[in-house]
Amino acid sequence: MIRLNNIFVKFGDFQALRDINVHVKEGQFYTFLGPSGCGKTTTLRTITGFIEPSSGTVLMNGNDITHVPIEKRNIGIVFQSYALFPTMTVYDNIAFGLKIKKLGKKEIDSKVRTIASKVELSDEQLEKAVSQLSGGQQQRVAIARALVTEPAIICMDEPLSNLDAKLRVQLRNELKKMQREFGITTIYVTHDQEEALTLSDCISVFNKGVIEQTGDPNEIYNHSKTKFVANFIGDINKLEPSITSQLALSENHNHFIRLERIHVERNSDSGFTGVIESEEYYGLYIKYYIKVCGQVLKVIEKNDGFNIYKAGENVNVSINPLDIMSYPKE
Repeated sequence: MIRLNNIFVKFGDFQALRDINVHVKEGQFYTFLGPSGCGKTTTLRTITGFIEPSSGTVLMNGNDITHVPIEKRNIGIVFQSYALFPTMTVYDNIAFGLKIKKLGKKEIDSKVRTIASKVELSDEQLEKAVSQLSGGQQQRVAIARALVTEPAIICMDEPLSNLDAKLRVQLRNELKKMQREFGITTIYVTHDQEEALTLSDCISVFNKGVIEQTGDPNEIYNHSKTKFVANFIGDINKLEPSITSQLALSENHNHFIRLERIHVERNSDSGFTGVIESEEYYGLYIKYYIKVCGQVLKVIEKNDGFNIYKAGENVNVSINPLDIMSYPKE
């Protein structure tokens, strides 16, 4: 569907992207994930045509679109700020791209009302000015405007970042549902790891202008290829030599383990002896801070309502070496 081959982008002396290779398959929800300034938005803007690479090619369905103007790429775009026209009605915002294409009035009306219904915007809301809508409703308008022209691909740049946490989760679920229903190929940019893991079929993790790893959410989380990916995706413990030496792990590597991979028990002879320093109660799970061999480990245990440990309590901590991710020391 979309291929980026050996993309390099420079802004003056600054190398923004280095040798970026991406293959987005038809119907996929593909996410570019990484911290601010890592190159994910620059890559998206290279796909949409706002940025022309200094070298490399952008292919769509095998056709080279590297130098094709934005308006001829048949790509829908949802910006972080939504980029809506605040004084225009919702209807006119959605119809904007269709009017540029010079479609007939009846066809425009049919397409606008059909797409509005699909993103759950009422006829009443269509007549309102965009400025009268909530953030979540404005986001729906932006998505409807991007989809109404029936693009081959939709690109979204941090579309949920301006919303509050509860609405973000709600719209995240709706976004995935919509994407499945429309079956449209989606390229999504975010810095939010949870968002990426829950939405994506495939994720590319960016760092300083390069892609550190590409894979499905399970590969990215449980089989992180680099130390950066391991630390960026979710929370993790770096194991100190006081623990790694007892597990016979290499001194030439840094060793990490996810919080939920460590197991805690009472009155067990296995593993390490630890002391609960503190706990954080989240309902579904409890996060413990446990002192083990002079190091404080963060551990997540499912809340079963019975095995709940308190500060000062002695426990046994088990670590399976197979759950440890190891990376050569720099």
